[in-house]
Amino acid sequence: MTAKRVPPAQLAPQLRDAITRLNRRVRQARPVGDLTITQLSALTSLGLAGALTPRELADVERVQPPTMTRIVAKLEERGLVQRTPHPTDGRQVILSSTEGGRAVLEQFERARNEWLANQLAELSEADRETLRRAAELLQQIARA
Repeated sequence: MTAKRVPPAQLAPQLRDAITRLNRRVRQARPVGDLTITQLSALTSLGLAGALTPRELADVERVQPPTMTRIVAKLEERGLVQRTPHPTDGRQVILSSTEGGRAVLEQFERARNEWLANQLAELSEADRETLRRAAELLQQIARA
């Protein structure tokens, strides 16, 4: 059986749409709670970076600083984020996730991974191998 040749310009929108839809579905697979997607995203960015200034976090999340101020305030209210003085600039603060924030992130990650693992379990071994290889290629593209 010969592989069907698909031009990159035809594959790009199809692949982008599939990734977007899968990402949306995985993001919906979360424990019941009152964290919004934007709050969870900000908490995830802090978890990945370790610590950021509010401006850096707003830039990473691609929102305006006033919006990030509101998001951080909600996360602080719940004890998920903490502020510490900036080591060199007294006008700034550094944001980082608390132990509670890291625990919430772990809970969300477990729920998402569990949902996706259940979906993958429905596929054949050959299809899972194809997706494993596709994941490697997608990581390669993302690093380019």
